[in-house]
Amino acid sequence: MNPEPMNADILARLADTLEARKQADPGSSYVAKLYAKGLDAILKKVAEEAAETIMAAKDGERDKVIYETADLWFHSMVLLAREGIRPEEVLNELARREGLSGLVEKANRKENA
Repeated sequence: MNPEPMNADILARLADTLEARKQADPGSSYVAKLYAKGLDAILKKVAEEAAETIMAAKDGERDKVIYETADLWFHSMVLLAREGIRPEEVLNELARREGLSGLVEKANRKENA
């Protein structure tokens, strides 16, 4: 199975959609309904999707891992939007860490804490 070419703009488009849903009617939008329920509801969905991703991986179900990871990323994006964080900020942090040893990065976190 050859994956489709990656569309780098998908995260920005999703972030724009999620931002727009902040103004939507909770009765007509799943995301607006999550926003209306508040941070705890969003965090619960992120945790739920993380657990489902873990279970899919543990069961060795490749397609389900992809599906559940998409749900996890989506709900993580809802959280980011709620907090006013753009995906580009997370991508910049990943870029900053690129090529940096995980051990060095963790040591730097402890020194700066």
